[in-house]
Amino acid sequence: MVKAYIGIDVGSVSTNIIALDEDNEVLFKLYERTNGQPLETIKKGLKKLRDELGKNIIVSGVGTTGSGRQLAGVMIGADIIKNEITAHAVATVHYVPDVRTIFEIGGQDSKIILIKDQMVVDFAMNTVCAAGTGSFLDHQAERLGIPIEEFGKLALTSKNDVRIAGRCTVFAESDMIAKQQYGFSKADIIKGLCNALVRNYINNLGRGKKLEPPYVFQGGVAANIGIKAAFEREVGHEVIVPKYYNVMGAIGAALLAKEAVKEKGKTNFRGFDSLKTNFVPSSFICTGCSNMCEVIKVEMDGTPIAMWGDRCGMWTEKVKQAM
Repeated sequence: MVKAYIGIDVGSVSTNIIALDEDNEVLFKLYERTNGQPLETIKKGLKKLRDELGKNIIVSGVGTTGSGRQLAGVMIGADIIKNEITAHAVATVHYVPDVRTIFEIGGQDSKIILIKDQMVVDFAMNTVCAAGTGSFLDHQAERLGIPIEEFGKLALTSKNDVRIAGRCTVFAESDMIAKQQYGFSKADIIKGLCNALVRNYINNLGRGKKLEPPYVFQGGVAANIGIKAAFEREVGHEVIVPKYYNVMGAIGAALLAKEAVKEKGKTNFRGFDSLKTNFVPSSFICTGCSNMCEVIKVEMDGTPIAMWGDRCGMWTEKVKQAM
């Protein structure tokens, strides 16, 4: 029998699932589009994990992270539920122990994390502007008629520098169209876009921060070698892309779950059979005070099993006491 620690990173664009063994080697890796259905995506992903690893697997711990971490944690019985900053930092430190700066760009958000002595000392997130995210790059690749897999490679063939406005998706797209009309090649325009997006990223998230090597670039966009090259031009230093760049949050969640279980001695994992259970999320506005909190409620077969979002903790405690 093989002990496995599962990490689940539920984001707006993708849901990533990882299984690590006792030596922290990856047994299973899944990068799946969420498609607005996180519960179904998690169920499908865990079924694939069970089918691939077979009956010889013992789930010894589970951790969740990402924007959907609370829902995922309640659904599967997570041992630890952590924010993305912590999960990404833990995974990166595991693979690059002396890392100082982490660049992370996902499908719809981006973040920068500063590390000192393997601890997070500063960070910044951008969840409002889409400029530079994976979804924006996908859109531009489609508009230019280029497979996203070839996007970065084409940028490296450019011989000319073309400046693209990168502070806003609307301005960037308008500028790209104008440069096309002026006769610049697709390669030149794509290189200019990569430079603009990295320049925008550094100016926004890195403003006022001391960025030091080693630099690590992760998230789905790290597959784009054009963006990686643009980062290296911007910081004047090598930028490392780890082997599991697109599932680092899930790896971090699995590593944290392993630590949590060692402390308490057992796992809260509900088991694979719990995937057949009907989980229904809903929300309501609490009128108990002027905060007017939106409370998220999750029911399992009609019974409330978790609530969160209330600042005072009243609803959260009510569910805990009832269970």
